[in-house]
Amino acid sequence: MRQRDLSEARDAPAVHEELDEPAVHEELTALAARLAARGELPAPPCPDPVNAPMIRHWTQALGDASGAAGAWRDVAPPAMIQVWSMPGLVAQKAGSVADDPLRLLNEHGYTGVVATNCDQTYDRYVRVGERLRSTMRFGDVQGPKRTAMGEGYFVTWFQSWYDEDDRRVAEMLFRVLKFRPRRRGGGGRPSGAKPGRYPLRPAVGPDTRYFWDGVNDGELRIQSCADCGALRHPPGPMCPACHSTNRTYRKASGRGTVHSFVVHHHPPVPGRTPPYAVAVVELEEGVRIVGDIVGCEPSEVEVDMPVRVLFQHMDDELVLPRWTPADAPEPEGRDERREEPDQEPDGALRIDLTPTFVIATALATRDFTPVHHDTELARAQGSKDIFVNILTSIGLVQRYALETVPGAVLESIRVRLGVPAYTGDTLTLTGERADDRTLRVRGAVSLGDHLTATVTFKEGDAQ
Repeated sequence: MRQRDLSEARDAPAVHEELDEPAVHEELTALAARLAARGELPAPPCPDPVNAPMIRHWTQALGDASGAAGAWRDVAPPAMIQVWSMPGLVAQKAGSVADDPLRLLNEHGYTGVVATNCDQTYDRYVRVGERLRSTMRFGDVQGPKRTAMGEGYFVTWFQSWYDEDDRRVAEMLFRVLKFRPRRRGGGGRPSGAKPGRYPLRPAVGPDTRYFWDGVNDGELRIQSCADCGALRHPPGPMCPACHSTNRTYRKASGRGTVHSFVVHHHPPVPGRTPPYAVAVVELEEGVRIVGDIVGCEPSEVEVDMPVRVLFQHMDDELVLPRWTPADAPEPEGRDERREEPDQEPDGALRIDLTPTFVIATALATRDFTPVHHDTELARAQGSKDIFVNILTSIGLVQRYALETVPGAVLESIRVRLGVPAYTGDTLTLTGERADDRTLRVRGAVSLGDHLTATVTFKEGDAQ
C-alpha cells in the first residue's frame, strides 16, 4: 500500500476533512499548524551517555548474540538510537512536540495509542561514552481513520540526535495512532461508535464455515466436489457437475485478475468510506470471487489487472479477504508461512513471543507504556493481550539484517507496522535482497504481517 512521501509529510501539517466532530477538527488543524511552524526545538536531555550496560541489556533481551561476541564493544547498535533519549519510568514535565495533540485526542476519547511507522536514518554509529542531545519537530495529524484498532488519528513527528560537536548522528520519523478503543467480545460495535460505522459481519453457516475458517487461518479456500473434483464458488450443498453432495475444499493460490469491477459511491456501507472499487476476481484456479480492491486508488483499477489476496484483521474477531495489486510493495497480503506450515525459508529468524520476551524487550528499550507489560491495561485499550513495542520490532529487523548480511553497515531502517505481535504468538522474519544496498524484511505472525521494513546498507567504517 502506498505511503505518503516524507517530504510531503514535512510540508503539509494538515488534518483530513473526513471528520464527524468539527470542533475537534478545527482545534487539531490550528494546533498542527502552530506546532509545525515552530520548526526544530530542543528535546528533553538524554538521561544517560551511551553506555555498555544498556547495550548489553538490549542485545540480551533481543537475543542478539553479536553483543556477546563483542560487536558492540565500542559503538552502540544503530537501532538503539531512540533508547538513549527515552525518559524511562520517571515522568518528565517536558516531553514530545506531539504531547499537546496527543493530550487533546485523549480528552476526546481517543485514549488508545499504538506506534505505526518508524523511519530511522543513521549518519554514523554512536560511540560508547558519548552524550547525545536531541531535537524534535512536529509533522502532521491525519484522521479520523477507521482502523483495526478502532477509529483514530495518526500523529507524526521527527526527532534528530546530535553529538557534542553539534553534528547530527541520526534522524527519525515516528508516527502513532491515537484511537478510540473497541469493546472486545460479542461481535458488536466498538464502544462509543456510531451506528453504521462498524464493518458488517459475515453470515457463517454450514456451507460457508470452511471458507471463513480458512480466512482466519490465512488461507483462501475454494469448495470442491469430493467425488469429481470440480471447483465451485460461491459454495453450495451440491456439485453442479455430478450432483454429488460430498464436499471438500482446495486451498487457492490467492492470485488472480480483475474480471470486472464497479466503483461504489452510494449508499453508505458500514465500515467503509466511498469511493472504493469492488471487483469480480477470476482466480488462477478458474473460479470467480467478489471482493474490494485496496492498495490503490479506484481510478487505477483496470480489467485484467493482476491482484493477490490480502487478509486484513479488522478487529480482534473479524478478518476479511480483500484484494490488492499483485505488484504492490506493502502490505504483502498472504502469510506465506501458512502455505508450507512445516517449512520455513532458509535464513528465517523465528522469535517465540513469550510474556518474558515482550516485557523484557520493552524494558530494555526503556518503553514503560502499559500495553507492553500490563495485560489488563492492554485489554482495556482494546487489545487482546500485551504486544511487542516498535523499538523492539526495529531492533529485531536490525538483528535479522546483520545476521543476513554479516559485516554490513546500516544506513537506514524504515518500518511500517501491521497487525500486533501479541504474546503467545511466533514472529518469523524473512527477507530478500532488492539490490546490493537494500534488504526488504517481512515479519509475520499468525494474524498476518506484523511489519514490513526496508533496510539500506552503506559502505565504509561506521566507527
